[in-house]
Amino acid sequence: MDTDVLVQVKNLRTYFYQNGRCNKAVNGVSFDIKKGKTLCVVGESGCGKSVTASSIMQLLPEFSRIEEGSEITYFDEEGPIRIDQQKRNGKVMRSLRGSKLAMIFQDPMTSLNPVYTIGYQIEENLLYHRNMTRKARKDRTVALLKDMGIPLPEQRVHEYPHQFSGGMRQRAMIAMAMSCDPRVLIADEPTTALDVTIQAQVFELIMHLKENRNTAIMLITHDMGVVSELADDVVVMYMGNVVEQGTLEDVFRRPSHPYTEALLRSIPVLGRGRAQDLQPIRGVTPDPYDRPSGCQFGPRCDYFQEGVCDVCLPEMTKLSATHSARCVRYEGGQGNEN
Repeated sequence: MDTDVLVQVKNLRTYFYQNGRCNKAVNGVSFDIKKGKTLCVVGESGCGKSVTASSIMQLLPEFSRIEEGSEITYFDEEGPIRIDQQKRNGKVMRSLRGSKLAMIFQDPMTSLNPVYTIGYQIEENLLYHRNMTRKARKDRTVALLKDMGIPLPEQRVHEYPHQFSGGMRQRAMIAMAMSCDPRVLIADEPTTALDVTIQAQVFELIMHLKENRNTAIMLITHDMGVVSELADDVVVMYMGNVVEQGTLEDVFRRPSHPYTEALLRSIPVLGRGRAQDLQPIRGVTPDPYDRPSGCQFGPRCDYFQEGVCDVCLPEMTKLSATHSARCVRYEGGQGNEN
């Protein structure tokens, strides 16, 4: 076992049950989150990225379930903890959330409570997880806001979320997440709806935390440009499955799954001007309640083989020590029945 691994996800299957139907939102996902490294999880909207993060944090809605056979293990200093076996609001998960595992949500306006001050909401985390005096909590909160680049933190600590701009709210969310120096930080598209300047500042803050505190980061995004700048390892998801994973060099220099290739063809390259040929991915993601048989990307794939790709879901095939892909082109047409 790699001693740098802080969270290990094995064959994660998270299903949603509603109105007598089952949505296999996450269906057999495996990866490791390593100390001092950034794991980027990419894919189109609806591919299961946020559900995977919520499964790790046990923040799933009532009508969802982590199925038997799934494993989510957090390697604590005192020994491994099977997160998938814990009660969602039990003592173990409440002690881990905010203290050892922290999450930055996609929309800070809906994640922050509008009737409490920013300072109160950050101090609440310290009150629950740390044995500190009231003055020490206040000083820590002010210091966190200052570290996040928020001007006049002594004044801002008494203000409410609606008095903060979008970028400042996201910084406050990062301050809250980092208040107890967690070992693992999950950032779920943390720069959605922010302008590019603020995006750059937020990502700079996250990378600063990784480099200075050796924090393990799981960054969820659909922006391949962000991935190219920040990632150490990359997981590409489609319709609840991991279709390719490897180091940044593996995935960007040697993309091996048709979906990864299509994603890279669809993004502009700086400096090539208006003449570059951008190719959108044809078709749309299928209805999760009416999935295609076999490979989920088959109906949109340029390499689709009738009678092969639509028969079975391919296995993940190792292409190198660090690089894997889920495609029949690499396994001789053999796979697992759906």
